[in-house]
Order: sequence, then structure tokens, then C-alpha cells
Amino acid sequence: MKINGNAIKPGMVLQHNGGLWVVTRASHVKPGKGGAFANVEAKNLETGNKLNERFRSEDKVERVTLEQKDFSYLFDNGDSLVFMDDATYEQIELQKDWVGDERIPYLQEGMKVVIEMHEERPIGLELPDQVVLEVAETEPTVKGQTASSSYKPAIASNGVRIMIPPYMSAGEKIVVDTTSGEYVRRAD
Repeated sequence: MKINGNAIKPGMVLQHNGGLWVVTRASHVKPGKGGAFANVEAKNLETGNKLNERFRSEDKVERVTLEQKDFSYLFDNGDSLVFMDDATYEQIELQKDWVGDERIPYLQEGMKVVIEMHEERPIGLELPDQVVLEVAETEPTVKGQTASSSYKPAIASNGVRIMIPPYMSAGEKIVVDTTSGEYVRRAD
């Protein structure tokens, strides 16, 4: 779908210079002399490169809509991860470096994820906002210690280091934010 340069907004995905770009910032300028234009900052979805481009309001840009599909994480297959399409039961393999080292520890067998696709090619992966993990090891609980602003280090069942309240001990289940990697609350 072609759109005018002045209709570009942050979050849109554009096809430009042979690549897919997600708009991170767009400021619209109307100078006293000459035509209006948009200063656009974008990031390439495949390479991660950044782009600063100026689009005049009469320029036409190709806007791309990504298809979001529900997948389930199945298993680790060496240097790739296997996911199954929940609708078709078709399996796809994604390279670990594409998924990202900071996200892999949060993947759990059977976990529902959303994979953004463009022309049947995976472009992005979204994890659930929060996951439940078990505290694998931490310092012993000190009797009489209550919830305070000081947290103690712990290692979760997925191997990630995390700061937890001082009254918690190993074996307890906790909810962790997948984007920040921080403790949210005790799991029910």
C-alpha cells in the first residue's frame, strides 16, 4: 500500500531501498518556504542498520503490513530453535542468533509466542510479557527479615541472574518480566 511521505508515523513498517524498515521517529516540518517534509528515523528489520531520511509530502512510500501468527516453542535443536504454527501445525526453525541471546533463556517448552511474518518470512518474535520461573539458588533467608527496598541476588531455573526480595528462598516460584529480566511478584 503506497502512502504519502507526510503520513509516515512511528511504528509503521516501510519497504524502502530494497529492505524493510520500522519507523522509530518521524517529525513533520512545514518550512515557511518550500514544501512540507518528514524527517524519518528508521531501523532495518533484517540488519539492524539505522536510516535518517527526509520524505517530501508528495513522495510515495510503500507501507508493509506484517502478519502476526501464533506459534508454540517446541525444542532447542543445536544452533536453532523449533517452533510450531498453532493453526497449521507446520514447524519452522529459527537461528538462535536471530532470536537473541537475551530472549532464549525465557523460552519454555509449549510457550505461546507471536512471530511477525512478511511474505512467509519471519521478521520479529514477541515473547509473553511475563514468565513464571523457579528460584534455583539464593542466599538463605534471614529470620525476621521483611519486605524491604534491598533485594538479594538469585539464580532462576533458566540460569538467569535476578534480584529477588530478601524473604524468598530457593524452590519458590516467581514471575519475571521478559523484556527487563526483573522480578515482578511471587507466582500464585
